[in-house]
Amino acid sequence: MYIRRSPRRSRTGVTLLSLAALLVSACSSGGATSPATPAAAEAGLAALPRATPSALSPYYGQKLSWRACGVPGFECATLKAPLDYDRPGAGDVRLAVARKKATGPGKRLGSLLVNPGGPGGSAIGYLQQYAGLGYPAGVRARYDMVAVDPRGVARSEPVECLDGREMDSYTQTDVTPDDQRETGELVGAYKEFAEGCGAQSPRLLRHVSTVEAARDMDVLRAALGDRRLTYVGASYGTFLGATYAGLFPERVGRLVLDGAMDPSLPARQMNLDQTAGFETAFQSFAKDCVRQPDCPLGSKAGEVGKNLKAFFERLDARPLPTGDADGRRLTESLATTGVIAAMYDQSAWGQLREALTAAMEEKDGAGLLALSDSYYERDDKGHYSNLMFANAAVNCLDLPAAFDSPDEVRRALPTFEKASPVFGEGLAWASLNCAYWPVAPTGEPRRIAAKGAAPIVVVGTTRDPATPYRWAQSLSRQLSSARLLTYRGDGHTAYGRGSGCIDSTINAYLLHGTPPASGKRCS
Repeated sequence: MYIRRSPRRSRTGVTLLSLAALLVSACSSGGATSPATPAAAEAGLAALPRATPSALSPYYGQKLSWRACGVPGFECATLKAPLDYDRPGAGDVRLAVARKKATGPGKRLGSLLVNPGGPGGSAIGYLQQYAGLGYPAGVRARYDMVAVDPRGVARSEPVECLDGREMDSYTQTDVTPDDQRETGELVGAYKEFAEGCGAQSPRLLRHVSTVEAARDMDVLRAALGDRRLTYVGASYGTFLGATYAGLFPERVGRLVLDGAMDPSLPARQMNLDQTAGFETAFQSFAKDCVRQPDCPLGSKAGEVGKNLKAFFERLDARPLPTGDADGRRLTESLATTGVIAAMYDQSAWGQLREALTAAMEEKDGAGLLALSDSYYERDDKGHYSNLMFANAAVNCLDLPAAFDSPDEVRRALPTFEKASPVFGEGLAWASLNCAYWPVAPTGEPRRIAAKGAAPIVVVGTTRDPATPYRWAQSLSRQLSSARLLTYRGDGHTAYGRGSGCIDSTINAYLLHGTPPASGKRCS
C-alpha cells in the first residue's frame, strides 16, 4: 500500500512493493478478569479498565518516567506492553513515547494522541516535526500532544529486513515484468525481502498487527491517566483508531479519522480501489499540468497519461543516469514511485513537472530519483528508515495476501489497467509480495461498528489518491456513531491543509466536543 506522506509534515514514505492491508479482528486475552478496586486505585491503578485481565494489571498500572530527549520542548518515555496479549507472561515489547505538554492558558483537556499513518510511519517523528509545533495553537494549549511509535516501528523495537545496498536493489526491481525471466526476478525479490525480515526480526514478526498496536494504545491511555482516548489518526492511522474504537468503544473520547480506510475490504479490492484513487489524483494533475507553460507531457489533458506511460516504457528498456554516488540509474520502478510521491500533495506538482522535464528532455533522472528517495526515506548515505519493513510486516499480518501467484496477477491485470492505464500494471504486481511472507496472517476483513462509542469524526477528501473518498463513506456507515466530514479537493488527508472550514470544524470538536453534522462538506 502506498502510505501517507506530505512534504509539509513529517515524511512517512511509501512502499512500492507492498500491500494495502487492514485488520479488524479483536484478539482475546487469556486470564481471569477483575474489576478495579479501591485498593487498586490507591496503588495507582485508577485507570485500569474494569474488564482488564489480571495478568495485564502491571501493564495498565505502570507509570511513565519522562526525560529530556534532545528536542527542545519535548519529553520522552518508555512504555512496556506484552509481546503477546494472549500470553502476557511471554515477554515484553518496549514502546517509545513522546509528548509536548499543554502550553496553556486554559483548562487542560488531557492527552491528544496522534498517528500519521503508514503502517510504519514514525508517530514520534510526526509529533516532533509537525503536530507538536504546527497543530492549531488552541489545540496545543489545551492538550498534552502525545505520540507512540507502534510496535515494530522506528524507535519501538523496529522490524529490520535488508541493508541499504539490498534495499537499493529491491527498490529498482522491475514491477512490470515482460516475460518469465523478469517475473522470476520479481518473485525472487519478494522472497528475499520476506526472508530477510524473518531472519532479522523473528521475535516481533508475529506480533506487529494493528489489533496489538490498538491494544498498546489503551495501555498508554491508562499510563497517561486518561479515562478516554482522544486521538487524531491520518491514513492508516484511521484504521488504527477505528480498531481501537471497535475494541474499546466505552473508552472512546474525541476521535478524528482523517483520510479514512475501509476495514471491510479484502486486500485485492483495497489495492484496486487505491489504484483508481491514484488515477483520479493523476487526472487532476494532468488538467493542471497542461495549463502550465512547463508541462513536459503534452498540451492536452488526454495526452498526459499516454505520454507518461510511454516514458515509463522507455525507462524500462533504458534507465537514465542520475549522477548518484552509488551509481543508481532511474529505472521505471523508481520513476513511478517519484511520480506517485507527488500525487499526495498538489504543492509537489511543480517539482514533479521540473523533474519530468529534466528526465524527458535532458536525460537527467536526478529529480525523479530524489522524489523516490524522499518517499522511501533513503538518506544521502544510502541508509533507509525501517518504514518499508514495518509497512510490509503489518500489512502482511493484517490481511490474507491479495494474490497467491503470478498467474493470479496476470488474470487481474486488465481490471487494474482499466482502473489506471498509467499505474495499474505496476500496482497489480506490487500486490503479490505478501504471498511469500514467512508469517501467516492473523486478520481478515471485517466491519467495525464500535457500538456505544462517543461521536467519531470521519474525514474524506474527494480526490484523495491513497485513501479514496469511498472508503470514508463506507467507514462512516460502519461506525455506529460516525459523523462524515467531506473535503472537496486534492491531496491526501484534509486537516491542516489550508481549508478553514475543515480546520475550524475539527478544532471545535477537539476543543469543545462538538461534532459536525454528518454530511458536512467543505472546500
